[in-house]
Amino acid sequence: MFDDIEDAAAAAVRLAGGAGLGSTLVVTDPGDWLALDAGARELGWHRSRFLPQRKSGARLPPDLTRLDESRLALVLCHPDGRIREQAVRASGRYPGLLPLIVIRCADWAAPVRARARQLLSDVLDMDRALDLSPLILRVGRRDRGAFCVDALGEVLRQASVGHLAALFDSPDRAVRRFAYGLAIEGRLLGRTELARTAARDTDTVVQDLCATAALSDVRGGGAWEEALALLLSARNPRTRSAGVTALRRTGLSAQAEAFLADRAVLVRACARYVVRQTGGEPRDWYRERCVTPDDMALVPGAVIGLAECGNRLDAGLLRPLLAHPVAAVRARAVAGLRALDRVDPQEMRPLLDDPAVSVVRETALALLPCARDLPGDWLLERTGSERPAHVRLGAFRLVDARGGITALRTAVGLLEDPDVKLRFWAGRCVQRWSPTADVHGDAEVAELLDRSRQLFSDHELRLRKWEAGVCG
Repeated sequence: MFDDIEDAAAAAVRLAGGAGLGSTLVVTDPGDWLALDAGARELGWHRSRFLPQRKSGARLPPDLTRLDESRLALVLCHPDGRIREQAVRASGRYPGLLPLIVIRCADWAAPVRARARQLLSDVLDMDRALDLSPLILRVGRRDRGAFCVDALGEVLRQASVGHLAALFDSPDRAVRRFAYGLAIEGRLLGRTELARTAARDTDTVVQDLCATAALSDVRGGGAWEEALALLLSARNPRTRSAGVTALRRTGLSAQAEAFLADRAVLVRACARYVVRQTGGEPRDWYRERCVTPDDMALVPGAVIGLAECGNRLDAGLLRPLLAHPVAAVRARAVAGLRALDRVDPQEMRPLLDDPAVSVVRETALALLPCARDLPGDWLLERTGSERPAHVRLGAFRLVDARGGITALRTAVGLLEDPDVKLRFWAGRCVQRWSPTADVHGDAEVAELLDRSRQLFSDHELRLRKWEAGVCG
């Protein structure tokens, strides 16, 4: 695959020298064909040494009919639309050039488009449609690319499941979306196959397409029960949430209660909807599970679920969970208190030293709004190299939020830190730092900015110093 336009232009030079298409580009990669089309136009030798010129009154340059496949490929990318049109006429004898014909179907010149579309319509069969699907769908995104997509759809609507199966596993998500859309339109896949696809595919559009189709026309029966089980056990939250919502329609609403503490917020919300529709109260369910702080069976999703549907009075149930032995429960308790706007900085401060990364991350988020009120020395102490990396990062985020000379001083001091992540955030802090009134004219600011000059251009550095009143 070509890395940039220069690589594509170099490939065009090799083709002009007689190199074969297969040895110059990956013919199954649509990106290589599109890059070749763009790269060939970058070359200044189009109109002289290698490619023919249209002669006045001639239908076809005399030497065009004698060009081999590689050189004719370049003529199909010629900047002169009249020559591109003639090249399309001459391309029928080279099936390997069909990808460039697809690209010419979206050409800006109407005669070229018309000739290329006619040729594509004449030769596009099932096998070629399957092979060209990735390129056609890429070209279809262009202003004049709809014709190719329509032609592809017309052919593939006659395909069997066996034919489309070659596209279901394509690494190109646009191809998978198109193929599953056609399969659903033609009712080629059963409910179970659709549910299995929704559960395993990594693309959210395919997940939604297949889950929706699997849940349509609910009639009950074994196939429905198997499909629903697949949806409810899916790893991705969107598919699980679709299955949970469908429980209400199938008379299985009682099963939704098991998903009230799901790890995904979308699934929890859908479960609460189903439970409420049957007269249940999710808040009471969450409260019952959070009432015993030392319960090792407490699921973290139940903790944050209480915050999502509770009120500020429920903070009393969450505070004891800050000392829970399970780190995930502690983290969700912090997040829940933040969601309920019941964060007590004094209560949260010890959690910035928690051994669990997730707890410190949530604690830093909870303390950000009151970062200016936290003791500066206490925060700076936790950015020291003797502290765990996640504690240092959490403390530095709060120092950064405080701003002022302290934030700049700390960030500059961490620019050479061995921790890559901390060094990155320190650089970001310096770059977005802005002076406040209390540091205007402070000589230390000039010294700190000079120490971090590698982060700025000369102009930017002078501008920052001028803003801080230390330019000169």
